[in-house]
Formats: sequence, structure tokens, C-alpha cells
Amino acid sequence: MHIFTGTAQEWDHKAALEIVQQIKDKPDTVLGLATGSTPVNMYRRLIEMHRAGQVSFSKVKTFNLDEYVGIPREHPCSYYYFMQENLFSDIDIPPESVSLPDGNAPDLEEECRRYEKKIADSGGIDLQVLGIGHNGHIGFNEPNTPFESVTGIVDLTQSTIKANSRFFESEDQVPRQAVSMGIKTIMHARKIILLAKGADKADIIQKALQGPITPEVPASVLQLHPNLLVFLDNEAAARL
Repeated sequence: MHIFTGTAQEWDHKAALEIVQQIKDKPDTVLGLATGSTPVNMYRRLIEMHRAGQVSFSKVKTFNLDEYVGIPREHPCSYYYFMQENLFSDIDIPPESVSLPDGNAPDLEEECRRYEKKIADSGGIDLQVLGIGHNGHIGFNEPNTPFESVTGIVDLTQSTIKANSRFFESEDQVPRQAVSMGIKTIMHARKIILLAKGADKADIIQKALQGPITPEVPASVLQLHPNLLVFLDNEAAARL
């Protein structure tokens, strides 16, 4: 485990450089990507570096961690929409190289199997970007999710629904389910970047990185990963 701390601006840049270097080393890199407010400025740095001619995504494939069940892709709160707005529409990645789970598939269980197989058929994820929830979730793998889990349908906890309600008009509009990569799926990535910022993440970061490895804190399993890079602002790192 390698932990990098500093201002949020500093680690947005450092994390973006790590992704750019990965693509330079392997132009057909398979990236696992996350949504939410935490990676947005890192994605903006990637866009700036692409526009400056420092990186091309033309051979890259991406797989997103998760997607809500039951809202259309055009919905401003869908993760498909988020990724288009915050990254994909501003880089040179071919649309067919972008993959997200389909939360509106007629058979969600079959969709989970299809997505897991598609990741495997791509050769697996080279570099996975993760955020972390206040309860320690990674992807939408809530506390007490088995570490052996693969892509599946998950029920969101009340704390996650409340945390995500800031993106919707009301808490009632937040979907109650999502399709998410499983913990085993995430752990099979060859490299993982974990991002966290803000004093409100300091407690869970300490538990995840220095506490017991337990399904009660899903992110604690990352301590077992052989190639984990952690980017924290000073506030999120305060309790380490």
C-alpha cells in the first residue's frame, strides 16, 4: 500500500498522472472507473492532459463500477450520464469501448453475468479507480457484503440513499437498488487507486486502511491488495 497525501488539488493531479502513465505503458489499458463527486476534478485533469496531447484514450476500454436500477440513461443522475458529462464526451475514447452495467435490463441477473463475463473477456481490469462511502462501501458493496461477491444486484442502505440524495430532488427519488461490480471483481484488478477527500471521510479511511479486515467495512479488504495506491487530502488523512 502506498499512501499519498496533500491538498485535493495536488492529489487530483497526481492520480491523473498515474492513469496517464498507465495508458502510456499500455495503450490498450482496461480502466475501471468510479462516479460521485470525489473523482470529478481528477477526470477534469485527464481531459486537460488529453487536450494538451499528453494522452490518447483511443485504444482504452472502460468498465464502470456500478449503475442505478430503474432510471434511464438520459436521467441526469444516471451514472451513464455522469460519465458522459464528466469524462467521455471530452476525450477520444470510442463509444463502443465504454461499458456500464444496464440498470434497465429486462433480466438483471443475466445482465450481471454478462457484465462479469465482459470484464473477464477483456482480459480483466488493469487499473481500478475507487471512492469510498461513509460506511466503507466500495462500488455499491455495502457493509457485510461477502468478499467473494461478483457483479450483482445490491440493495442500498439508508445511509447510502441519504448520502446520494444530494444529487436528486428528494431522497424519495433515489433508487433503492443498483447493479455493482462485486468485491472479488474489484480485487482482481491489477492496480487499484483509492480516492478520498474531506474531514467526513477521515474516520472511515482510518478503519479501512488500519483497522481489522472485515466485511463490516468492505473497503478494509483493500489492505490485502498487492498494488494499492491511496490518494487522500490532508483532511481525509487526519486520523492515520
